[in-house]
Amino acid sequence: MAQRLWDGAAKEIAITEKHEFLVAMVDGTLSLDRFRYYVVQDALYLTDFAECFRILARNGGASVADGQRLHAFAKGAEEDEKALHNSFFREWDVTGAENATAMPNTLLYTSYMLRVCSTRPYAEGLAVLLPCMWIYWHVGKCMLRLREELEKAGTRRAVPAFDAWIDLYAGEEFEKEVKDYIGMVDRAMEDADEETIKRMQEHFNMSCRLEHMFWDQAQLLMEWPELKASRSSSS
Repeated sequence: MAQRLWDGAAKEIAITEKHEFLVAMVDGTLSLDRFRYYVVQDALYLTDFAECFRILARNGGASVADGQRLHAFAKGAEEDEKALHNSFFREWDVTGAENATAMPNTLLYTSYMLRVCSTRPYAEGLAVLLPCMWIYWHVGKCMLRLREELEKAGTRRAVPAFDAWIDLYAGEEFEKEVKDYIGMVDRAMEDADEETIKRMQEHFNMSCRLEHMFWDQAQLLMEWPELKASRSSSS
């Protein structure tokens, strides 16, 4: 039944899978400054993403088994995914990344997820987190196919950090995690009424948009704007 949510966001997903940031990762033209920016922001994001899983695990709507699985998802986000980020930080001699400032779209996305998971019913919380996992798996597979095509054509510049990212999210282990989570969403939707499913779709679509905006932010190297006092006009 989660496929219904995916189909309802097909337009946004089709645009995201061709995002210039992702395509540039595959062909090797993405600047390392943009990738470093993305990795730092993603590390901040994963901290709150893991907390969202823990919040849902404590929700009365979660079964004991699902609660345990949600804690495992939180551990995976903080340890397995962040392990890749930390390897980049060591390679780049970056320290203190955990104290970096969350940029506008990072804060927008994480605040939205935390609010939904903290204040809305269990099924809605499951739905708001699903795009992060499902879209990463999907774009990972798309990027893997494009990488193979460009390698055959001899038009690709391999960058080890980019390839490690693609291999993680296009890999079988991550695929299994995503399918397990989709199964949880399927079970929640079986018991949900149409109004709840409508809300789930709204949250799913919004997170799909925020995924795209997260990569927009890295492409633009977005910073917080400097506030300037406006001059009051005199009459």
